[in-house]
Amino acid sequence: MKVLLTGAGGQLGQALIASAPKELQLVVTSRQQLDLADPDACRGAVEQHQPDWVLNAGAYTAVDKAESEPELAHAVNAGAPEAFARTLDQQGGRLLQISTDFVFNGTQGKPYQPEQARDPLGVYGASKAAGEAAVQTIFGAGGRGLILRTSWVIGPVGKNFALTMLRLHRERDQLGVVADQVGCPTSTLNLAQACWQTLQIAGDRELPAVMHWSDAGAASWYDVAVAVGQIGADLGLIDTPAAVQPITTADYPTPAERPAYSLLDCTTTRDALGLNGEHWQQALKAVLQQAKTP
Repeated sequence: MKVLLTGAGGQLGQALIASAPKELQLVVTSRQQLDLADPDACRGAVEQHQPDWVLNAGAYTAVDKAESEPELAHAVNAGAPEAFARTLDQQGGRLLQISTDFVFNGTQGKPYQPEQARDPLGVYGASKAAGEAAVQTIFGAGGRGLILRTSWVIGPVGKNFALTMLRLHRERDQLGVVADQVGCPTSTLNLAQACWQTLQIAGDRELPAVMHWSDAGAASWYDVAVAVGQIGADLGLIDTPAAVQPITTADYPTPAERPAYSLLDCTTTRDALGLNGEHWQQALKAVLQQAKTP
């Protein structure tokens, strides 16, 4: 199986490369090698490499910055998957599109099912929703375009909330962290496993066209920040955790509105992939154990 991977330099991309099954022929592309904002480049990459799968892990993920760069966000998050899907549809091959909980508005107060209607709040969510819609429109129900939504991605490398909190616990005595946004962290280590499992199983039987994957449990950003301090101290990564104070979304205004409750129901995906979800606190510990510390 030949897989064209985008976003190789990102935190998920690095986890995918590190955990790729040895029997795969993996074609790795980073931002420097493939500009996802350029649809011609995306088409050209598929035509050049003729992959069995495109695993589109690359994305524009700067949620707040997207509000001032909507054209670029849509070019990367909607234009690239559309270009991949159209080219694969013409010449053969399949697409695994990584998407996000931000395609939902976060108002229903219970976990989102994969089949629920998209209703994003901001530019980032809208751009990812448009990418999903393009994949579904082009491939239809034939199973050649799969969407895997995830949430609150954290990993031992790159830029993410867990590593930021680890740094702030070292640098400060007190932190204020939003406590009224609820979802679930997702370790890149576990998400990468789910991606590779998807590609392997999809060769043998049909999978749901839209799947959800996060670690198990539920948390607020405040909960995660507290856990980073406790686990970081247990692992010897920090001396003394900072005192974390819960604040509201209104206390910490941002350019982009975020969903208040974006927990994803992963039940059908876990059943389909045959993978048990690891609780987010255990997954966080594994991430911090592997984190590259200053």
